[in-house]
Amino acid sequence: MPLRQTNALSENPNGLPMRVAGRYTRVIGASIARAWENVRDWEHLPWLHADSFSDCRLDEEGDWGWRAVTKGAGTAAAQETVIELAIDAAASRYVSRTLEGSLPGVEIWTRLTKLDTHETRVEVEFHLPHLTEAQADKAGAGLVRLYTKLWDEDEAMMIARQKALDARATSRNPAPVALGTARDLSASLPRLVESDAGPIRLIKLGDEMRAYPARCPHLKGPLQFAEPDAAGCVTCPWHGYRFDVTSGLSADGRGLSLGVMPKISIDEQQEAWLVWPQ
Repeated sequence: MPLRQTNALSENPNGLPMRVAGRYTRVIGASIARAWENVRDWEHLPWLHADSFSDCRLDEEGDWGWRAVTKGAGTAAAQETVIELAIDAAASRYVSRTLEGSLPGVEIWTRLTKLDTHETRVEVEFHLPHLTEAQADKAGAGLVRLYTKLWDEDEAMMIARQKALDARATSRNPAPVALGTARDLSASLPRLVESDAGPIRLIKLGDEMRAYPARCPHLKGPLQFAEPDAAGCVTCPWHGYRFDVTSGLSADGRGLSLGVMPKISIDEQQEAWLVWPQ
């Protein structure tokens, strides 16, 4: 594993024959706080961007940024690439640099600028070494397409996360939620309901009706579309956190839980209610 470069915030610190192969600019509908949170979040790469990354293993992280070993997706899944992301907070920019793998020395410089409360401008430059002008232009065009897709996915996550943060549960004693008759409820599953505790997903697990919080406790990722696997567990699509939908406990050893688990209760009139333990 290569050591972190002491001059990582300098452009082309190794003096390579470098070309600016392309530029990409967009405005995202998320705050600059969400954008920087996303920059530091190496963990989402093989989950949110599964079409581009199949694995990401952290080597080191800190206030300066992070370094990780990644693998591509599809035909590139076998090749490892060492990426270092170094943050220049004073200039509100960062560089993602390839240290090992195909074409070492690639530098992707990104500047973030706050435009409004929930609006940030993103400006990206692709610096590529050891290529002719024609090769650089072709590679740059491919990188612009890739980064358009990656930022589309990132922006959707940031917007959804902000919405979840803004809609935090306001009650520690959620009120019961009427769900209709037990028969009608069973026929309508799976189903998402809103409650004082936030969104709750109702499903059938075998012959039993179950309920669980529909937001991941890690960064409030959406669990409402995650189908339970054969072991009765759901996986967050943002970072891969896995939970048992019966107990709410972690199923991946990372220690998080879904918190207080609601139950579906059937009264004497065969009316179904979503209730929480007192």
